[in-house]
Amino acid sequence: MKKAKKSLGQNFLIDENILNIITNVTQIQDKSILEVGPGTGNLTSFILKKKPKEFCVIEKDRDLVNELKKKFDNQIKIINDDILKIDETNIFSNKVTVFGNLPYNISTEILIKWIINLKNNFWFDSLILMFQKEVASRIIADFDTSDYGRISILANWKLNIKKICDVKPNCFLPKPKIDSTLLFFSPKKNFLEIKNPKNLEMITRIFFNHRRKMIKKPYNKLFSGNLKVRDKLKIDLNLRPQNLNFNTYYNLTREYENL
Repeated sequence: MKKAKKSLGQNFLIDENILNIITNVTQIQDKSILEVGPGTGNLTSFILKKKPKEFCVIEKDRDLVNELKKKFDNQIKIINDDILKIDETNIFSNKVTVFGNLPYNISTEILIKWIINLKNNFWFDSLILMFQKEVASRIIADFDTSDYGRISILANWKLNIKKICDVKPNCFLPKPKIDSTLLFFSPKKNFLEIKNPKNLEMITRIFFNHRRKMIKKPYNKLFSGNLKVRDKLKIDLNLRPQNLNFNTYYNLTREYENL
């Protein structure tokens, strides 16, 4: 097996039970499949058994791309590039099911990129993604909890999120020092419209820069001390960022865009 590159955050998934769980989360047969970070192709092999209609993988590591070409020949399309630089909407003409044992050092960056670039017409029908357990806990956290923060608010805006299972370090090679968690994302049918998702990203960043302090200062920074939005949304400025629920942040963004 190829040696993992620490600089690329590589930990190859080798446990067949977990590979089976991942490929049974959703329907694969006759679907368009995108796999991010296939590594040595262990999950790729399990996906191919389910007979997808078309299958593309994105792998940054040139050495691994050569191994994947030898192993799978023309069964898959391989893009040798950085996932953060790719426009996924151009890969297939129809909606995609995405699998990813994401590099832990950029996993949140990948997810935020996908969320911020979402149009009203989703380019995927589901995401099945592996994260560090502590990152997954932040993604699925509810308000009024210590894990609740920017990634929780961004991820829950347009996506339903379900935890599938935790995954132990011995399921990977090399073994990471922490547990992992598999999450399933699917598009929401109803969500609050925001003109520019980057505004939601910006507002949550401003509020959570000082998560232990009251929200009066970030609120005043955004709305120049105007209390009309506070009164309209019935916001207590003595609260802390984690005390505001999802919809409050989405509505704050809409009010900011309407200034």
